[in-house]
Amino acid sequence: MSPTDALSDAFSRIRAVVRSALKNAPIEVLTFRADPDANTIAWLVWHLTRVQDAQVAQVMGDEQIWTAGGWVDRFGLPFDPGATGYGQNTRDVGAVRADAQLLADYYDAVHVRTIDYLKTLTEADLARIVDTSWDPPVTLAVRLVSTLADDLQHAGQASYVRGLANRAGVASPGGSPVAG
Repeated sequence: MSPTDALSDAFSRIRAVVRSALKNAPIEVLTFRADPDANTIAWLVWHLTRVQDAQVAQVMGDEQIWTAGGWVDRFGLPFDPGATGYGQNTRDVGAVRADAQLLADYYDAVHVRTIDYLKTLTEADLARIVDTSWDPPVTLAVRLVSTLADDLQHAGQASYVRGLANRAGVASPGGSPVAG
C-alpha cells in the first residue's frame, strides 16, 4: 500500500464514523449537550469538516468548498466565513443547528475533494514543505496526518456524544430514543 493509499483509507475511516454519528439523528440529538458548555454533534461534525476543508484547500492552493460551493450560505451561521471552530465559545457551539443531511452533504463534498486530491499525489509530493512558520517546517505529509488526527478525534467525540444522547433518552421524532 502506498502512502497516499494509506491516507485515503484513513480519511475514509473518518467518513464512516461521521456517517454513523449522523445516521437518522434528529436536531434534538445533534444539539444535545452533556452539560451546558459541552460540544454538540452538529458543532463537532461542522468543525471537523471545516478543518479538513480549510487544510486541504490550503495545500491545494484552492478555495475552500465552504465558500466556493455555497455551503456558508446554506448553513447561515453567524460566524465570519473563514471560521473553522478554533477559539469558539459555548454560544458559538450552540449556534450550529444544522440538520444531519446538511452536515453529511457538506462533509461528503469535502471528503470527495480530499480523496480526489490524494489520488493526484506521489510519494515525493508528500515531502513538499507547506508551512515554514514551524521549526521544523511542515511537510504535506505531516499536514495531512495532523488533519487526520484532529478529524478522527472530533469524529470519535461526536460518536461518544451520540451515545450519551441515547443514554439520556433524547428521543427521535417518533418518541423513542434514537438507535446508534
